[in-house]
Amino acid sequence: MRMVIFGLTVTSSWGNGHATLWRGLIRALAPLGWSISFFERDVPYYAGARDLHHLDGGEVVLYPRWNEIAQVASVAVREADVVIVTSYCPDAVEASRLAQESCRGLKVFYDLDTAVTLARIEQGDQPAYFGPEGLRDFDLVLSYTGGPALDALKTMLGARLVVPLYGHVDPDRHRPAQPRPEFTGDLSYLGTYAEDRQAGVETLLVAPAVRMPGCRFIIGGAQYPQDFPWSDNIFFVRHLPPADHPAFFCSSRLTLNVTREAMARKGWCPSGRLFEAAACGAAMISDDWPGIDSFFSPGSEIVLAHSTDDVVAALGLSDAELEALRRKARQRVLDEHTSARRAAELDRILNEAVRAQASEPLKEAV
Repeated sequence: MRMVIFGLTVTSSWGNGHATLWRGLIRALAPLGWSISFFERDVPYYAGARDLHHLDGGEVVLYPRWNEIAQVASVAVREADVVIVTSYCPDAVEASRLAQESCRGLKVFYDLDTAVTLARIEQGDQPAYFGPEGLRDFDLVLSYTGGPALDALKTMLGARLVVPLYGHVDPDRHRPAQPRPEFTGDLSYLGTYAEDRQAGVETLLVAPAVRMPGCRFIIGGAQYPQDFPWSDNIFFVRHLPPADHPAFFCSSRLTLNVTREAMARKGWCPSGRLFEAAACGAAMISDDWPGIDSFFSPGSEIVLAHSTDDVVAALGLSDAELEALRRKARQRVLDEHTSARRAAELDRILNEAVRAQASEPLKEAV
């Protein structure tokens, strides 16, 4: 089976959550019989922070502009069994049009940013990654967000068939590692700066740092502004490539997850960072949102925090209590949220959709 993907990026994890998800998924799909090409526009901000030069399980097609790759893309689409266009792909509209015109197989849209997509639609701001027809022309829409968002994609964007495909982690890439002195801390947080989660970061990390001057707090990420409210016990590590994530997670007693506002409001949208941290054996504390208990059991696999006091209390847990959290969360991820598990789900979803598509003419004839 041949798959062609038009996505945001797979070669650079800088400032986005797409790349590591695709790497794990493509690597896990290859043994299931999929031949995969990933088309990525070669933009300066990802080229300057590229941390992948060989894609396990597939090939990367980098191109400078759509008109310079259109012919190659057309051939690939005509030969594909499945074409997937993703949210935030800079040429999503052109790729979607090509898929509708030339793909003999299954046409799929994968919204890796469903909560943001729906929030923008609600505000009257149509995203640039699909046209005025919305998602109605796709045979299948995959959603990174579950729950009520699945119906919203149908009612608001005309999607016909919607199936959730959540985040995941490749445990061969994210696993327990030796701590490193530069990452050592009591509480760590790994994430790109975002205005809509800054309030959460201030409540759940900055304020605890002020309350606990004897503790060490670590932030890793990109795009942090000059006026971020740093204190003497908050240390910053600029953008970390995925290879450094395990050591980062394993160097602190607790690691924090703060969910973007739109994702938290819609719920059922676990950050890939949660799965990565758990796979590395980190003890996790997170903001609360609807559906989080579908992925981790609060209290036994993850600590939920609603206030600064909750974080301070969590930092007071004993080593034995934190070790129990680590062990149970890691086992939950290995059982349910690996890239191999998600690839098997996607393989089943796509094959079922292909069979359903093939049977439609027969049903109409009857």
